[in-house]
Amino acid sequence: MLSKREVREKYDNFAKWYNLAEGFGEYLLIRKLRKELISQASGNVLEVGVGTGRNIQYYPKSCRITAIDLSSSMLEIAQKQARELRKDITFHVMDAENLSFSDHSFDTIVDSLCLCTYPNPISALHEMKRVCKRDGRILLLEHGRTDR
Repeated sequence: MLSKREVREKYDNFAKWYNLAEGFGEYLLIRKLRKELISQASGNVLEVGVGTGRNIQYYPKSCRITAIDLSSSMLEIAQKQARELRKDITFHVMDAENLSFSDHSFDTIVDSLCLCTYPNPISALHEMKRVCKRDGRILLLEHGRTDR
């Protein structure tokens, strides 16, 4: 298992190649699932592990989006994507296992294909629950099972 520092370094180093490396699988398999999931987001939204911003294009216009990632290099690409799509998104470098937001502050939490990258995914899920409003929704798109 990688430490948080190792995860950050891995994605910082791989960021410029990420979309190219993941593009074919994304096009064939994941794009439709992302679109369906993200269309359910509403209100004040937190995207955890935004990566290069692949979900950004699918958010309803009414959403107020805050996006976080551990990798500043991935965030730079996501910010560029948001500018190109003319989406007003607030970005933060932040650890999913230690969110710096107040309890119950988001209507929707989104996490897609990221749980496997967190050293402690259960901690990240607890943090998502903590910052989600009681009547809010946590939307997850994942590809595997965890042993926890």
